[in-house]
Amino acid sequence: MQGATITDRIRAACEERGWGPTKLAREVSLAAGRGPDGLERQYARRWMTGERKPSPEQWLPFVVQVLQLDLTRGGVVNSGDPNQASMDTVAGVLALGRSDVERRTVLAATASFALSALGLPDAEAVTRRVSTAPSGAVRVGACEVAAIRTMTRTFGDAAAEYGGAHVRQLAVQYLTGSVGPWLEGRYTEATGRGLYAATSELVHLCGWMAQDEGGDDHHQGLAQRYYAHAFALAEEAGAAELAATALRGMATQAIDLGPRGRAVALRLSERCVDYADRLDEPKAVAYYQTTLADAAALDGDPRLARTALARSQHAIEKATAAPGESWASHFSTGRWAHHAGMILARLGDLEDAHEHLQHALDVHGLDRRRSRAIVLGDLGDVHLRQGDLDGALTAWSEFIDCADGVQSVKITDAMTDMRVRLSRYGKAPGVAELDGRAAVLLGDA
Repeated sequence: MQGATITDRIRAACEERGWGPTKLAREVSLAAGRGPDGLERQYARRWMTGERKPSPEQWLPFVVQVLQLDLTRGGVVNSGDPNQASMDTVAGVLALGRSDVERRTVLAATASFALSALGLPDAEAVTRRVSTAPSGAVRVGACEVAAIRTMTRTFGDAAAEYGGAHVRQLAVQYLTGSVGPWLEGRYTEATGRGLYAATSELVHLCGWMAQDEGGDDHHQGLAQRYYAHAFALAEEAGAAELAATALRGMATQAIDLGPRGRAVALRLSERCVDYADRLDEPKAVAYYQTTLADAAALDGDPRLARTALARSQHAIEKATAAPGESWASHFSTGRWAHHAGMILARLGDLEDAHEHLQHALDVHGLDRRRSRAIVLGDLGDVHLRQGDLDGALTAWSEFIDCADGVQSVKITDAMTDMRVRLSRYGKAPGVAELDGRAAVLLGDA
């Protein structure tokens, strides 16, 4: 169906299956995790007649999934018609950003969305934007691309120190207010690919900050959508490492879901590793192999977990200490040691887990407050699992020192988990004091 609209493709796919609006609404709603009645029949009918288009930040990925639409080959046209905006990655990410700024997005992270996002990139997106840019649009060059990368680093540094909640709204406002007009501006194809790649980094950061800000459905759903758009932008820019890192973001979300997310986590992690074959950056290879090891450990496959962990160690040992230009350059030896330690803990190897976590702290520093706090929280948990209450109290006391002022759901969850685990040791020296300090930070005192 060369040149077909989204309406044409939805209608043809439904006719092929013998589906009417009721069936389409039911299947899309189930795929979105909203039950059989979460989408009204009238919305599906309007998609089939062309009165409305499925929104890219809410329904489109699930329509793509259940109807098995291919939007990247022989695909949906976009000739500047505003009704076609839902099929354009730039329009989709800006719509998501604006709905985020206006607090009108209600989303949830789902396994089906994570998998359907693999089909979202549009191979002709950049060239189409270049050829259809209006003459009055703002001219964009290398300076704008560099500005996005500088601002992304600035936002990222603040979030790494004080948590994602501190600057997320500023980053999203920058995306919609400053980067948006550049994406819709005039540029060469080479500049366009650089612009898409730089925007992918910013969008990925928005997703990471949303994921770090809250563990509720809304924040996790936002994060997943940002990751999906970051993946699409990176693929359209031809930036393999950025695409893999966006997939890793969705993989870590699935890992955080626990056993119910293990199959999706493993699949997304495998896709990340597929990209590693195209890369020469050891830190990136270590980054993705570590994620695969974590997903395999969750999936109950210790052999694959240890194989991937060994490959990640081999890669990180070849990495230089210099930051470099790679988006994965933040994945230092210390951060690898932390992740490796937690994977080993998941596999039940507490002695080696303890050694890796202590190594991350003592040898490699991890000077970011948020990062150091998370490692200390994990180290306290490993101490306790080893039967060493005094060691746990020592690590957790330093954890609370580092955590003060950091706004991160990982910190909040770790502190809550600590209090629950210590509740059985209420009469031991130092426990009540530590619990009280945690209660103050959590606002429970």
